[in-house]
Amino acid sequence: MALKNLSILFVEDDPVFRRLVTSFLESRGAQVFEAKDGQAGLSYLSQYRFDMIIADLSMPNLGGLEMLKQCATTYPDIPSIVMSGSPVMSDVLEALRHGASDYLVKPISDLYLIENAIHECLNTDVEASFQLDNVEELSYLELQQHLRLLEQDKLAAKTVQQQLLPPSPVRYHQGLIEYSLFTGGELSAHFIDTALVDDKHIMIYMAHFHPHDNRVAFASVLLKSFVNFKLKRFRNQLSNTLVKPHDMLTYLNERMSQSGLNIYVDMAYIIITLADKNVAIAQSGNALRCYLRNDEDLTPIALPDTLQLGVLNWGQPCIHNRQLLENERLCIATHQTEHKARLLSNQFHGLMSDDSLPAGGYIQLTLAQ
Repeated sequence: MALKNLSILFVEDDPVFRRLVTSFLESRGAQVFEAKDGQAGLSYLSQYRFDMIIADLSMPNLGGLEMLKQCATTYPDIPSIVMSGSPVMSDVLEALRHGASDYLVKPISDLYLIENAIHECLNTDVEASFQLDNVEELSYLELQQHLRLLEQDKLAAKTVQQQLLPPSPVRYHQGLIEYSLFTGGELSAHFIDTALVDDKHIMIYMAHFHPHDNRVAFASVLLKSFVNFKLKRFRNQLSNTLVKPHDMLTYLNERMSQSGLNIYVDMAYIIITLADKNVAIAQSGNALRCYLRNDEDLTPIALPDTLQLGVLNWGQPCIHNRQLLENERLCIATHQTEHKARLLSNQFHGLMSDDSLPAGGYIQLTLAQ
């Protein structure tokens, strides 16, 4: 059966829905442990080994979000899927930050959507277990309710995107990440993120979405969740895609082009190997530029233009590899002269509303000497 030999912890306070989902997953071959809240879930986790956690975010005693925060520290190797029936996405976004691989919108009309999410998280062959016309579009359909909300409510869309952005600065033991994004008070068409992948690698990327409307908040959620998925698989030693920029952009293009969102992405994605200060860059589109920076100037890294992500017949990203020299810093920036001037004067403010500046910004990585 499709989920044979999988041990799943299902944490849900609604007893009727809990029993319904449990019966379905067991009919597909899984062994399911039911927990009525996060506290009961943690108790099971201390006693048994699980392949997957599925948790509702809103529960009494201990909610799914708080439970997953503890799991991220104590049980970092167990993938998780969260469910939310609330139109407020802050808890969902927080769950993504703490390593959740996917989320489903309640009510769930088709229980096969849960099975598909499990296969996606475990990277197993979905089509081998049940037939769908377009499996890749299924996870997008799960997010339709949130997309409609964001299209209707610009303030909600802006809040969602702001909650996804990292703080500035972000300090790692061997690196410092700083950035500024200028929005003029509107929803940003740009997105920035970073992660200390492990003790050997740092990841940074900057993205620009087109067209610039409320869908960019939804695209930010998708992009971050796709990257989180590969980050977790790398940390679990299941995939090296995350630290191979060419493969990563190829994967992101497949997911964005098949999402049904009809949005296109310029992106600069960079992996830094700390031991030798090697920089591997993959870039799509032409709205962003990578630079090497010394104390006085920015030197552009020559990369030819390519198609944006989100195009079915995309081709390949531009690739560049080099080593950072002593006192060199690595930057990604938009093309505006004002942005480069502020970057060179070390003005890093995180997300900033400034009507006097064009939209866009920059991100900088400084490695410890």
